[in-house]
Formats: sequence, C-alpha cells, structure tokens
Amino acid sequence: MGKNKLAKFDDMAGYPHVFQYPFAVLQEKGFELKGHWHKEFFKNDNPIVLELGCGKGEYTVGLARLFPDKNFIGVDIKGARMWTGAKDSMESGMTNVAFLRTSIELISHFFAPGEVAEIWITFPDPQMKKVNKRLTSTRFMKMYREILAGDGIIHLKTDSNFMYTYTCEMVKANHYPVLFSNDDLYHSDLADNILSIKTYYEQQWLDRGLNIKYIKFVCEEREELIEPDVEIELDPYRSFNRSKRSALASGK
Repeated sequence: MGKNKLAKFDDMAGYPHVFQYPFAVLQEKGFELKGHWHKEFFKNDNPIVLELGCGKGEYTVGLARLFPDKNFIGVDIKGARMWTGAKDSMESGMTNVAFLRTSIELISHFFAPGEVAEIWITFPDPQMKKVNKRLTSTRFMKMYREILAGDGIIHLKTDSNFMYTYTCEMVKANHYPVLFSNDDLYHSDLADNILSIKTYYEQQWLDRGLNIKYIKFVCEEREELIEPDVEIELDPYRSFNRSKRSALASGK
C-alpha cells in the first residue's frame, strides 16, 4: 500500500463521521448505530440516503449540500477514495454526511429494517459476466429491501448501456414502479439540480460524447424476484481501462 493511501487512512481514523468496521469486528460486536442512526448520530428524524460505491463521495457531499433536510451516507470498500469527500464535508462543517467503509454485501449489518429511505448507485461496474455481482441484480434488491422503507427509492446513474438496459429489464420483470427513466439524460428535457452533480469520470465521459443513463424506481416488497431472461449487447469499451475507453469514445 502506498504512503499516500496510508496517510489518508490515518487521517480518516480521526474523522468522527467515518466508520470503518472489519467483518471480524461486526461478527464479534455488531454495529452500535444499527437502528440508531437518527437518534445517536444525525440527531434528527430526517430521511437517510445511501450512495453505494461512493468513490470520492461527490454525490454524497453534493446531495447533502442540496438537501440539508436529508442525511447522506457514502458507502465504499476503498477507503482511500472516500477520503476526498470525507475531508471536504468535515472541513465544511456538514452535519448531514457520513461515510461507511464496508462491502455492500454487508449493508444489512449497519442498518435496521426501514431505516433507509433512498439508495443511489452511481456509475457501478456493470459486471457483464457476473449477474450476482451487479448492484441492480435481484440478489442485491433482496439486500436493499432488508433496510429500505416500504416506499424506498433506488436511483441508478450509469454510462453503461448494458447496465442501464439490464436494470430496466429487471425493473420490468418485477413490476417495480418507474418514477423516471432516460437513456440520454443530458439531452433530455429533465431539469433537475440533483442530476447536475457529476463525478470526475462522468464529466470526462460527457466531454467525449458518451451518453449518461438514469433510472429512478420504487423498490417495493416482493415475495419472489425474477431475473430478466434477455440477451443484452455488451459494452464495447468495457475491456479497457478508463483512459483507453475515453480515447475510444472520442475517436482518438
């Protein structure tokens, strides 16, 4: 591990709004804020919104600034990334932001049933070959339902046509109510300041002509969930790293 990463980990260890819990600790002691985020941490009853795979935390912090009447928690397994958002929010004195370093598969260890109002999934790996790893697969829908309120909302924002199409098909197969959906967000007539928040890589993809897709739906309770049985064209640029994909998109 590089010195820069170690320095960020050491720095975040002193941040009161950053929580890093290894699985072994969860098994032995559990998480003391589970079911008590409102009372013990945020000190209010405002809705809790998660950003899963938050990266540097641009959405977590950006949404928290736009909506001071909601509480936002960025979740990611890579702590060195979230340091940027954690530092920004702490230096800005924001009281409606927290960060949680953990695997998304363990999310039910940190939140009680009904404790979360909304989930944002921003530019996840589409996992074109591994359906069980897709963050909008029925496997993850079951996990989200364990912590979401009855009318809990899920947002997906992605540059991947594969991920967007798969998610739309999953939503359709399970009859989830769709609140909004568009496969070319920034050329739509939607005027929404929430969607104006852009990650560093999202702006790069926009600059190179990649369309951004977005879907917002209600993750209602279902007795059984159905995986969509459809053939979806693979993203042609996903086998390359970010810089190579950007070059392909720009035709360079």
